[in-house]
Amino acid sequence: MIGTLLAAAAQNADAPVLVAQNVAFGIIAVLMVFSAIRVVTAANVVHAAAFLVVVLAGAAALFILLGAEFVAITQVLVYIGAIVVLFLFGIMLTRAPMEGSEKMSRDNWALAGLSGFVLLVLLGYSLWDGFGRSKIPGDLQPTDTGALSDVIFGQYLVPFEVVSLLLLAALVGAIVIARRD
Repeated sequence: MIGTLLAAAAQNADAPVLVAQNVAFGIIAVLMVFSAIRVVTAANVVHAAAFLVVVLAGAAALFILLGAEFVAITQVLVYIGAIVVLFLFGIMLTRAPMEGSEKMSRDNWALAGLSGFVLLVLLGYSLWDGFGRSKIPGDLQPTDTGALSDVIFGQYLVPFEVVSLLLLAALVGAIVIARRD
């Protein structure tokens, strides 16, 4: 089957070629979509956080496919290493029930499906309008880590520190709520 696809791609230069990056993207995308659906449908809060880790790790893997290794490592360290751990600490410190105490109802599923469809159409239109038929260049160079760090810790230093203070305030708030008992 792969040989047939490669032969067809050789005859038609505009046809997509089945390369390792395309296969890896497809596998990662399917895994991310499944995990994202499980994040919002899981009854157990800890399981939802674990599926969120899979989604964020998939985003880091996509950054690696794009040649942005620094952004991928930052994704892993900041989001998986800090944000998800902060979620789990908040869950544990507030002694929130791990399972949902109420039975999930299907009262608003039609409205949720309609909202999701509208957002999908808007996202698709925005992507098509923004990029059209242009393709990502095949000769992407790896990102310059020094230049990226200069921008983050130069021009965007204040927003970077504000986000860290926000996360610290959320952690302190979770501890205060847990201590009230």
